[in-house]
Amino acid sequence: MENKNQEPNEEKEKKLKNKNFIDAWVNAFNGIIYSVTTQSNIKKQLVIAVIVMLISLLFDLSRAEFLCLMFTIVLIIVAEMFNTAIETVVDLYTDLYHPKAKIAKDVGAGGVVIASINAIIVAYFLFFDKISDIGLNFIRNLANSPVHMAFIGIFLIIILIVTLKAMASTNKHKLLKSSFSPSGQAAMAFGANTIIWLSTTNIVVLTLSMVMAILVCVTRMETKQKKLGEIIIGALIGISVVSLLYGLAGLFLKYF
Repeated sequence: MENKNQEPNEEKEKKLKNKNFIDAWVNAFNGIIYSVTTQSNIKKQLVIAVIVMLISLLFDLSRAEFLCLMFTIVLIIVAEMFNTAIETVVDLYTDLYHPKAKIAKDVGAGGVVIASINAIIVAYFLFFDKISDIGLNFIRNLANSPVHMAFIGIFLIIILIVTLKAMASTNKHKLLKSSFSPSGQAAMAFGANTIIWLSTTNIVVLTLSMVMAILVCVTRMETKQKKLGEIIIGALIGISVVSLLYGLAGLFLKYF
């Protein structure tokens, strides 16, 4: 009877132990495959890792910086694999809530969080200066381009007017209602007029742009599409948005 009981135990030990070095590598590779194919967090981390590695090609990283980046990526994936192993072992021994089982899972998850925080710190020191320089140059080029500034100004006016009209349609606000909402045409007309006033000193062009803006507003009133108050608010919105945008651009160019 003892021999019969010992045989299954010996077979279990053989299955748990690696026969040789190659067998150990095969089992380790199976563990990697299992983690990648079953754990959604590891899948996401691998996708992010590939994206980060591709982005790193755009920067002139030194050998030490690249190794630091690689080590950080590997550390997060390894931490997630250890967390998966801990959760699997805990679930193997108990399906019920137990304080110690919770501690084991929480500690494993904590390791992943620490690795992630480390990755954020490393990314900051590796990429912040490089990205900030690119961002500043991009904004500086926009601020120096009248065409781009005009396009951004009109785009911001459209977004703001659409938002205000959507709020007015709900009838949940005291000032904005379906019966009283700012004029989009007036906002666009005076926004464009303000852009022209800030972009040129030609008195003829300035006068014509003002006349056109006023005519747009008068037309809206004559057709009884909008009230005087709605037109005034729309015009103030257009002027304010463009003035604020160009003012911020001027401050940026002055100090950066």
